[in-house]
Amino acid sequence: MNERFGKNYKLCSQKTIERLFKEGKSIRLYPFVVHFKELELPENQPFQLVFSAPKRIFKPAHERNRIKRLLRETFRKKKLILEEWLSTEHKQLALFVIYTAKEELPLQKLMVKTEQLLEKITQELTHETHQK
Repeated sequence: MNERFGKNYKLCSQKTIERLFKEGKSIRLYPFVVHFKELELPENQPFQLVFSAPKRIFKPAHERNRIKRLLRETFRKKKLILEEWLSTEHKQLALFVIYTAKEELPLQKLMVKTEQLLEKITQELTHETHQK
């Protein structure tokens, strides 16, 4: 069980991010809004993602950074849910995760919500795959 969450999981390509918002799907599950799209990634990873905490809600940068740090930790711990499904289906996924809560939630609650979110994404992708 590899829980590493290195730099190669980070989505950096501006073109990919733009494509994600234009062509991708989105899921809302409090405290997240996630935009995702199945596509070929330059890295040999099952998925790449980027986290965002809005400046409108969290004014000081240190608050936004803390939120993103917590999100990285929860995704690091729960990534196997998504990683295993993508590996068996031989697919790659780009994700843009936006934190929408008005305050910082406890780590345990974020862990539960992240797990629910990843399961919802895999269900959506499974449904999409079976429709083709």
